[in-house]
Amino acid sequence: MESDLFEEDHLEFGRTVAEFVKRHVEPNLERWDRDRLIDRETWLAAGKQGLLGLAVPEEYGGPGVDDYRFRVILQLEIAKAGASSLQSGFSTNDDIVLSYLLRHADDEQKRRWLPGFVTGETIGAIGMTEPGAGSDLRGIKTTAVRKGDGWVLNGSKTFITSGILADLVVVFARTGEDENGREGYSLFVVEEGMPGFTRGRKLDKVGLHAQDTAELFFDDVHVPAENLLGEVGSGLDYLKQSLPLERLGIAIAGQASAEAALEWTLDYVRERKAFGKRIADFQVIAHRLAELRTSIEVSRAYLDRCVRAYNDGTLSAVDAAKAKYWATDLQGEVIDAAVQMHGGYGYMMEYPVARAFVDARVQRIYGGTNEIMKEIIQRDLIGRP
Repeated sequence: MESDLFEEDHLEFGRTVAEFVKRHVEPNLERWDRDRLIDRETWLAAGKQGLLGLAVPEEYGGPGVDDYRFRVILQLEIAKAGASSLQSGFSTNDDIVLSYLLRHADDEQKRRWLPGFVTGETIGAIGMTEPGAGSDLRGIKTTAVRKGDGWVLNGSKTFITSGILADLVVVFARTGEDENGREGYSLFVVEEGMPGFTRGRKLDKVGLHAQDTAELFFDDVHVPAENLLGEVGSGLDYLKQSLPLERLGIAIAGQASAEAALEWTLDYVRERKAFGKRIADFQVIAHRLAELRTSIEVSRAYLDRCVRAYNDGTLSAVDAAKAKYWATDLQGEVIDAAVQMHGGYGYMMEYPVARAFVDARVQRIYGGTNEIMKEIIQRDLIGRP
């Protein structure tokens, strides 16, 4: 059963993305892994092709397209090349950083920051996770204290996607107690070149080698008042508003990766022979492929519904948590089976399935671990606070 999510304009966009992947992605995958960085030229090329910042309104230089199905098409086409690191970078920009700016930036801030998200000139990062605080962000230690005409920011962040290249970072920080004595959190936009803002080492990860992940440090960084994003003390609420899209984006990436891995595997087992017949003709292989295909199609039906709900403004945090946990678990299952069916070649990095194997593992961790996703679901199910 094929997905019925897309219309002709989405498919036409998909052909544009496919051409971009052929020209700018496939020839560079090995180099990006060696450099542990995706060059800025790729971002600029994507901007020139109209692939970035789709939701940016026309008045700020964008196409003003808020139909998330175009973002899904982009993920699916990039996944076919096994370019998970590029998926991650683009998703961080468009599904996370840009989402915060579109929701909470004032007009002046939008005019400063949004055009670059369309052209590829601006790469963004989100500074949430700290060495001692991951899925539970109430445990962060980074602080912002009022001083003069702005704020003084101190603290550190880790596991920051696009942390090396980022031109601006949306930082989540403590800003003191509110009038009811509750700890307040706020969002600040820290820009490249601000004194006291430094980047640590480029982190050496198990997978996503081409994705520049880094530590960030803030030592008495003066953040001007005009770089406060939204209202003081509303940071935690803003996070809750943006998490459904972040988790939907991770789910779509997982689904796209699973679909691509199955296609690579089908091509392999139809050609490869053992004991005088195609691997695909062994019943144990054929039945496993049937199971995987069924799981992928059932999962895709749920995700398609989530995409439609997001477009309608009705996607809940709970349903997004279901999508994230389910699709990324399925991604791991499909890719593990795909590696096994490739035999020894599945363990060779020259095969896309091997790269997908190491890239997929983090999907069940970031954006909130899958155990946290289940906690969110069960609280809704049985009514716990």
